[in-house]
Amino acid sequence: MTDHASQHTIVRATPEHCYETVLDVERLPEWAPDIKEATVLVRDDQGRPGDVAFRAAAMGRSTTYTLRYSYGSNPLRISWRLVEGDLLERMSGEYEFLPVPGDDGATRVMYDLDVDLLIRLPGFVRRRLEAKVVHAAIDDLKARIEVGTPAG
Repeated sequence: MTDHASQHTIVRATPEHCYETVLDVERLPEWAPDIKEATVLVRDDQGRPGDVAFRAAAMGRSTTYTLRYSYGSNPLRISWRLVEGDLLERMSGEYEFLPVPGDDGATRVMYDLDVDLLIRLPGFVRRRLEAKVVHAAIDDLKARIEVGTPAG
């Protein structure tokens, strides 16, 4: 069963600044508490992350997975999909950074994630895990951009 999470927020920064913050995957452990390590394995011809290996805390243990990032014609969208992982069967997601009409200093950050785990979990555990992931993806990102520290 695929779990889907979708969230959005307004961040007090330009879309380009938001995009650059997410693109700097090697600094992700500084503001996403469950990410312990992020290593870029491959970069594209523009120097952006291609394949990235992660080590993260999950369900009381350490997990590893590799994501492949892709960039389409929209210069303010980053998407990814799972290449391999020890707890994940499938994962794909994206960020999109949209200008807020009438406010040059604000961005609507859109986040989508689809995940299939290799192990079955009770619904309440899946929902708690989903809430933690979305919190890091939205709230901790917003705190990193607006005040330079995670939301905790």
